[in-house]
Amino acid sequence: MEVQIFGHKKDPDTRKALRFFAERRVKTHFVDFAERAASLGELRRFAQKFGVPALVDREGKRFGERGLGVARYGDERWLELLVDDPGLVRTPLVRFQHKLTLGLNEAEWKQWCGK
Repeated sequence: MEVQIFGHKKDPDTRKALRFFAERRVKTHFVDFAERAASLGELRRFAQKFGVPALVDREGKRFGERGLGVARYGDERWLELLVDDPGLVRTPLVRFQHKLTLGLNEAEWKQWCGK
C-alpha cells in the first residue's frame, strides 16, 4: 500500500496525515507544495470528486493576503490560481489508488488501511 500526500510541511493537518500513515507503516509519497506545485491534471482529479470550490482554502492566510474574499471566478480560473499559488489549496490532498480525500479525514484513511 502506498499513498500520495500533497501539502505543506508546516501545515498541521498535512503533518497529521503523514504521521497517521507513518504510525501504520504505510509507505507515503509526499509532495511538498513549497517545492513543487500540484499539476493542473492532479488538481482536476480532486476537483472532479469534490468540486473546485472545495479545493480553495478560504480560511487560509494566503487567501486573505491576496484579497480573494470578493473574487467571483469560474472553475477554470480558480484552477489556474491554485496551480500558480499552491498556498491557496486546502490541504492535505491524499490519494490511494483511485480514492481521494481532501483535508483531514482519518475515518476514510482507516478504511483504506483496513483498520
